[in-house]
Amino acid sequence: MTTQALTRGENTSLASTVDRVRVVVGWSDDSVDVDASALLLCGGKVRGDDDFVFYNQPVSTDGAVQHLGRTASESGAEECLSLDLEDLGEDVEAVAITASLSEGTFGDLDGLRLVVLDETGAPLLTYDIGEATTETAFVFGEVYRRAGTWKIRAVGQGWDSGLAGLATDFGVSVHDDPETPPVAPSAATASDDLVEVLETSAPESLQPAPISPALPPTETAPDPGGTPAVPDAPTPSRRNGVRTTKQRAVVAAPVPKLAGAETWVPARLFSIYGVGGADEQEKRATSALLSTMMGVRPFARAVNAHFGAPAGSVETFLEVPFTHGEHRVIPDGVIRIARGAKVWTALLEVKTGTGQLHKEQVEQYLDVARTEGYDAVITLSNEIAPGTGEHPVTVSSNKLKSVALFHLSWAEVLHEARMVLTHRGAGDAMQAWVLHELIRYLEHPRSGATGFDDMGSSWVAVRESVAAGTLRAGDRKVPTVANSWIRLVRQLCLRLTAELGVPVTHVMPRKLAADPVERAHAAVEQLAALGTMSATLKVPGAAGPITVVADLRTSKVRVSASVPAPQEGGAQRRISWLLRQLKDAPDETLVDVHYSGTIEDTCERLADVRESPAPLVADRSGDVTSFELTMVTPLGTKRSGLKGAFIPSVIGATEAFYTTVLQPLRGWVPPAPKLSEPVAAAPSEDEGDE
Repeated sequence: MTTQALTRGENTSLASTVDRVRVVVGWSDDSVDVDASALLLCGGKVRGDDDFVFYNQPVSTDGAVQHLGRTASESGAEECLSLDLEDLGEDVEAVAITASLSEGTFGDLDGLRLVVLDETGAPLLTYDIGEATTETAFVFGEVYRRAGTWKIRAVGQGWDSGLAGLATDFGVSVHDDPETPPVAPSAATASDDLVEVLETSAPESLQPAPISPALPPTETAPDPGGTPAVPDAPTPSRRNGVRTTKQRAVVAAPVPKLAGAETWVPARLFSIYGVGGADEQEKRATSALLSTMMGVRPFARAVNAHFGAPAGSVETFLEVPFTHGEHRVIPDGVIRIARGAKVWTALLEVKTGTGQLHKEQVEQYLDVARTEGYDAVITLSNEIAPGTGEHPVTVSSNKLKSVALFHLSWAEVLHEARMVLTHRGAGDAMQAWVLHELIRYLEHPRSGATGFDDMGSSWVAVRESVAAGTLRAGDRKVPTVANSWIRLVRQLCLRLTAELGVPVTHVMPRKLAADPVERAHAAVEQLAALGTMSATLKVPGAAGPITVVADLRTSKVRVSASVPAPQEGGAQRRISWLLRQLKDAPDETLVDVHYSGTIEDTCERLADVRESPAPLVADRSGDVTSFELTMVTPLGTKRSGLKGAFIPSVIGATEAFYTTVLQPLRGWVPPAPKLSEPVAAAPSEDEGDE
């Protein structure tokens, strides 16, 4: 049997003996995810949402069309669909064969093709697609009924609106979770609008959970001294329509089960033993990272998303030598990504431990990248940049005319690794194991990938000046500590995001989010005037935002949240609603009740109102409008380290507050409106005659 090759717009009839076919969408680059789908059509539209067959709905209701998933081929990768033509309903006039991309466009792909096979696997026809450009969804062809005969047409029509846009145009009701809005609700004026500063995340990032996500239990809990926060949690809405957001299976790393005794130590992919000086530490960490990027594709894509790199086949190299003038230059690594006929290349400079990036070295690599025609230079160290897209080293703007400069911290690398392993899915058990081994290696203190754990050399002097009341905004040491606080907040957001699987954001006034200089200046002014450093974090699905205040004057960390009160019932009923939810919160939690009008607020320790809310009820009548829950714990004073250090005390207090207070809380939801009682109809004259 000869295979017929169709061109765009052509059609051909299937033999009357063919009643089952397998439809294959193929492409050359197996590092790219193409998702095939089918639409059962009547009059050019689906009869209902069940007529859309794709990864989230893999079988039609009659079983005639099935999404078989992805397989590898000699020429790349394939997505397959099966069609049982005999079982299709009589009112199904056509089945549209479509495909979509979550990243990039079909114009970036080589070897794009449609192949139709009979039930024995013999090819019946092919359609090679060369006209794709900016489309993210494509109708490859359609199998349609004409005068009792099944025919196939090569269509080749594309959409720029992705799978959701294509499906909607064919009559499917699409209901995907909306993206988190960039602006947080605020009663402030326009000039003081609050915005959420979201860390760069990979395309596979999960949607925010509709309920408060939970932190996993920790082996060592910080001092219990604080409590909760309660705002209105979003009410899960009833979903109508099809969700086109792709759900990724999370695969756990395999755990050895055949050890002869508990003392047997599993073999490690990246061993920490024998790590010597700084050079060897740096080389080992670089090699572990780059090799994992080659072996675990979802992790590589997550990391490369920080640089705006294309999704494609990733290859990494260690210590590639280049000639720069009369000198030999050897960056720590090179990353190359092939997407179609294009190759994206970046030079990588790595520092571990206390190693610092230097302007001269970074500019030298920028010169090499420009000479070689490369796209970017990436620096990687333990230093966290103050904000997303900012770089800790200031270089000449002339060096950036044709080459992009990016910075990544080891904390961000660990964040992406944890997100892929725990929330997004690593692909298979072996990739999960490789990623687990990388995380284990980088978390070891001797790896040199320590994350942000040092407030800097100015910390002690600034802390003592605050205590003495002599600190002024003009002190040259204050900006260093203020910037360290900004970096700590970024690390806290990354840490919570990786633990919870939702994007935890830093909420701040719009003008500060857009201007790093203003942001640092505001932190300096607050530290000098009040002796405090503060931040507000928003956890999607949580009852309310978390406010963290590090008070250097009192050596305390205050973590709090404001919770709207129920809009029905008296004061005692509203307070009781809150106290019921705080049954497992620490006794030292402070519960502050806010009343409307001029009535003074009331505040008590949770331990004193567990049995009765009476101490919190104001003497005069008034509506309870909101609650503020606060946890106060000791503030670490040391600049670095674990025991008694500032950074662990802030992180520990925040996580303890979220876990013991905010996480269990649910905001008040008004009851559903009630229908009025039906009125009995008066009997008609005819009914009366009966």
